[in-house]
This record gives sequence, C-alpha cells and structure tokens, in this order.
Amino acid sequence: MKKIDLNSDLGESFGRYILGNDAAILEAVSSANIACGFHAGDPVVMSETVQTAIEKGVSIGAHPGYPDLTGFGRRAMALSPKEMDAYVTYQLGALQAFVGRYGGRMNHVKPHGALYNLAARDYETARILAEAIYKFDPTLFFVGLAGSEMIRAGNEVGLKTASEVFADRAYTKEGLLVDRAQPGSVIQGTQEQIKRVVQMIKEGRVLSVEGDWIEIQADTVCIHGDGENAAPFSKQLKAALEAEQIEVASLS
Repeated sequence: MKKIDLNSDLGESFGRYILGNDAAILEAVSSANIACGFHAGDPVVMSETVQTAIEKGVSIGAHPGYPDLTGFGRRAMALSPKEMDAYVTYQLGALQAFVGRYGGRMNHVKPHGALYNLAARDYETARILAEAIYKFDPTLFFVGLAGSEMIRAGNEVGLKTASEVFADRAYTKEGLLVDRAQPGSVIQGTQEQIKRVVQMIKEGRVLSVEGDWIEIQADTVCIHGDGENAAPFSKQLKAALEAEQIEVASLS
C-alpha cells in the first residue's frame, strides 16, 4: 500500500478575523503547517491550533513567511541573508514554545507564500532557509515543492526532505507552480483535483499547462486551509485516497 501525507496551512486567523475551519480540517489531514505570526496568525491562534493538532494526533510543522500581514505573505520582499535567517529562526522558536508547552514535537518546516515560491526557484534562498532550519533542529523535515531548489538545498545541507504537490494548483512544464495572477493557475472542480492527486501519487506525473507530462515526486499533498471548501475537500480527498489503497500518514 502506498502512503501519502496530507498537509494543510492552518492557524492563519488573526485577532477578530477568522480564516478557514481549522478544527474540521484537522479531522482529515495528517500534518498541520502552523502560521507563526508573520504572514498570519497571532500568539493566541498559534497556541490554540497547536493544542488542537496535538489532541487530534496531527503532526505539527512551522509555516514561516515574510513579515507581511497585510499581503498575507504573498508579496515578495527584498531581505538580506542575515534578515532571512533571523526571521525564520524567530518564527520557528515562537511555534516551538507552544509545541513544548503542550508536550508535542515539531516535525517539519514548510515556508509560506512568496517566500516558498522564491525558494523553489532560487538556490541561494533555499540554502539560507535549509541552513536556518538545520541549525535550529537538524531532525526536522524540510517540506518544499517537488523537484525544486528547496529539495536540492535541503538534501545538501543534511535535512530530511519531503516533496510537496498541490491538489489545486497548475504546473508549468518546468515543474513550478503557475503564478496566481495568471489565468488557469488554480485547478477547479473537486473531482479533477482528486484525479490529479491520485495520478501524481500512483503514476508520478502531472500534466502541465503547456500540455506536457512532467515527472513529479509526491511525498505530501497540500490542502490550502484558507480555501472556501477546504474542510469538506480534505475529507473527500482522504476518502478517495483510501479507496485507491493509498494510506494517509504523517511524514514521521
């Protein structure tokens, strides 16, 4: 039986602003990437999300991003290597404080938004992130876009890496995600999304927007927690995978 991790970006509410249905999504996924207060989330939200994830037996990971609450971390920022290293370390430490309080263990790190996209194509950025994670805790998984510079940098630094694929995002023939500003960047339709996920896991390939089949390694599948249908979709996807004899299990 094949195995796959289902991860979701959670803990992204802030103050009185509620985003997503974290409690429902945590019923279906095996890993939670928890916002660390820079692109989304706040200390109370972080604390509650960590506690709920531990109670439900869901693996916990940090989801560090640019310091950009207004833009939800989806706007590129010019940071020096020193700043990037410090910002990532700061966010990992903040989440670890809550994980430790509730007797849990951090399992992985997955960058967010514009930081993720930059690290996917830029080796220098990916290397800075990988080294920051390794210095913080060399046992953590580095989750990055399948076939990207993040996977390369993580392996070279000595981290365990997990190749991530997306249920709802279109790919270029280079294996990168189509920019959200471009038409067709988001895959519509639950059944089409599930079909693509099963194909990526079982066949190791996905159809690009240019019409080319590209090889892809799937260790973990992302479900965007801020999506309108994220909660029901997470349950539908899990059921569909199990029907295909694919076991949902955390990276650990």
